[in-house]
Parts: sequence; C-alpha cells; structure tokens
Amino acid sequence: MTDQRITATPIDPVKLDRLAEVAVKVGLGLRPGQDLLLTAPAIALPLVRRIAVHAYKAGAGIVTPILSDEEMTLARYRHGHDNSFDRAANWLYEGMAKAFSENTARLAIVGDNPMLLSGEDPSKVARASKANSMAYQPALEKIVNFDTNWNIIAYPSPSWAKQVFPNDPEDVAIGKLADAIFAASRVDREDAIGNWASHNAVLRERTNWLNGQRFRALQYNGPGVDLTIGLADGHEWEGGASSAKNGISCNANIPTEEVFTTPHCRRVYGHVVSSKPLSYQGTLIDNIAVRFEDGKIVDAKASRGAEVLNKVLDTDEGARRLGEVALVPHSSPISQSGLLFYNTLFDENAASHIALGQCYSKCFVNGAQLTPQQIAAQGGNQSLIHIDWMIGSAETDIDGILADGSKVPVFRKGEWAK
Repeated sequence: MTDQRITATPIDPVKLDRLAEVAVKVGLGLRPGQDLLLTAPAIALPLVRRIAVHAYKAGAGIVTPILSDEEMTLARYRHGHDNSFDRAANWLYEGMAKAFSENTARLAIVGDNPMLLSGEDPSKVARASKANSMAYQPALEKIVNFDTNWNIIAYPSPSWAKQVFPNDPEDVAIGKLADAIFAASRVDREDAIGNWASHNAVLRERTNWLNGQRFRALQYNGPGVDLTIGLADGHEWEGGASSAKNGISCNANIPTEEVFTTPHCRRVYGHVVSSKPLSYQGTLIDNIAVRFEDGKIVDAKASRGAEVLNKVLDTDEGARRLGEVALVPHSSPISQSGLLFYNTLFDENAASHIALGQCYSKCFVNGAQLTPQQIAAQGGNQSLIHIDWMIGSAETDIDGILADGSKVPVFRKGEWAK
C-alpha cells in the first residue's frame, strides 16, 4: 500500500511551482530542443525537480543538474591540503563553457548560507575564490556577454533563513524567507507570467527614456556622496527582459527592479559611501567608503570587513574600477520589505548600485559585434570579479549630464524624477 502521508512544509508548494514555471518561461525563455545546465544547493532539490518538470514540458532536450552541499564545502576548508586552495575544477568550467557555446541554457539557484565561510581562514577563502574565478572565466565570458539565455533565482534554505530571521524558529524563518522570495519574484499572485510581462514593460519604458537621452555621465549627490560616473562610449541601458545572442529573450535575474548600463572605467570621480551592507563570501562588509580618481579607487575604507574589501580590490587591475551602474528606486518592493537578504540577487534590487569589476558587453550599442578590444577602447572594464554594492537611498539625487554639459534630473530623493 502506498504511503499517502504528506510532510508539512513552510514553503508554499503552489508558489514554489510558479517560481519554477517563471524561471523556465520568463527567466530563460527556454526553447524546444534546448539543453539546460542547472546549478543549485542540494537543499533546493524540491525546486530543482519542479524546474525539470517545467523544462521538459517546454520541450527541453537534456536537463543536467549540478548540486553543491554546505557540509562538503566546509569539509574542504577544514580538512583540505593547503595547496588545494590554489586550484579549481578547470575541467568542469571548460565543459560549461563548451555547453554554453553550443546553446545550452544556464540556470542558477542560490540559497546557501551567505555566512557559511565566516569562520574559515580568510586567506584560504580568498585563494580559493581567486582560483575559482580564474577557472570559471571561459564560462563566465559566455554569460556576461549573453552568448546564451540564462537566469538566477533563489530557494529559501534553512541556513539562509536563519541569517535573515535569526530570532525565529527554523520553520518560521523558512516560511518568512519563502514568502519574501515569492513576493520579490512576483509569483505570490495568480498569473505570474502576466505579472512579469507588465513589469518588463515598465522597465522597458525606463531604458527607452535613458537611451534616448544619451547621457555622457551621471552625477550623484546625497549624504556622504559626491560622485560623477562617466558612461561608456556607445553605452546602452538594459532592464528586465533582453535578448541573448542566440535570439532568445530572457530575464537574467529574478527578482529584478533595476535598469543598468556600462560606466566608463576611466571616467569616475569623487567619493561615495555604501547605503547597505555587502555580504561577500561569509563576510559582512559595512559602511564602505571609497574615493575615485580617473576611474580607479584610490582610497577604500569600511567599518567592518575592511580586510576582505581590500583583498577584493587587489584581485586584479580591473577590480578597482566599475563595470556596472544601476538605477533602482527607493520605493522598490525589496527596499520596502525592510529586509537585508545577505544576498546580492535581492539586496541589489533594494537600492541604486554600482559594481566593481567586469562589464557586460550587452550594455553597448551593437555589443554582440564588438571585440573585447573595442569594448575596452569604449570604456568597458575587464576583471575576474563582478561585485555589486548599494549606494542609493531615500536622500539620493541623480542628474544625467548631456554632451553639452547641461543636466537632466533622473532621481530626486531616491525616486525617478520623470
């Protein structure tokens, strides 16, 4: 006799299934016959299974999952030989790069404990991160250049939930984080697919306006902020759904509230402080304060996590320069939730932000046809890293600077001026 008992879960199965469907149909825009490579924490297997169902219903060729595990990750740092931290699984990333070049779609589920490595040797963490970044570069290039359609979503793991809601019992924390993820991902209501179509249309209106302005730079003013970010020559604003080089329209991030483009990596001046903490590889970096000269960070401080911040900035030449600038209104749903998710996928959608490191070739006019040398000549940055951190607040004013030096209001008090 089959056991018909159902284990109670604080994660709404209907909304979880909606998230899987949105990931496949909106996030990826998966095409019939297209293979899918999926990475996820092992704890997210319930979501992985639902994604496989929706992917195969959409006509997927082969769905290949690669699962990670927090205990196995910790085992490496606690018992691995010292010289192993300068190595990475190159063969795996080479295979991923080959898959992406052959039109395999890419889906990443995030959900690991954001502070998992907080108690581990920071030198080992930094070495392993650098080795992994170098090994992943061939695959990462396919993603940042939008060679294929890709998407990132999230799953409410117990360890992550307890970080966000430390004072609640585990099942309550999981339920709260699940609800927050579903709301931010716009799957908490009926017709999630239609909700995303409407949201993408709003973001498209924003990008169309910004692209029509052809700003030379953005000027930021607010508490602790006096910053001018030059925009790359031939930059193009993106937001919401966009087309990959394979012609498939995808929403790379779910959730997303941002419109973004490529700054000129040699034309950034002034100083800025972070408006929210940055959670990076187990370290919370708070009150970041940096000063730019000729596009490069020449002075950097933080009230917490300063050592890790400076190691990040020393990753390579491009790590001290910007690869992305993004606009997010203070009234975004994630901002209004009042939560710190300790995860950039969510926290970057709570405030306007900038990113250190690698730029997106997608954010150039005719970017698909530009060579890396042409992108660099137009001001695009190159680096092993791409790390977003928040600089916007309810007090932030942003002006667009036109070619003749005149200014157009873009944000006032953290909200769109237009």
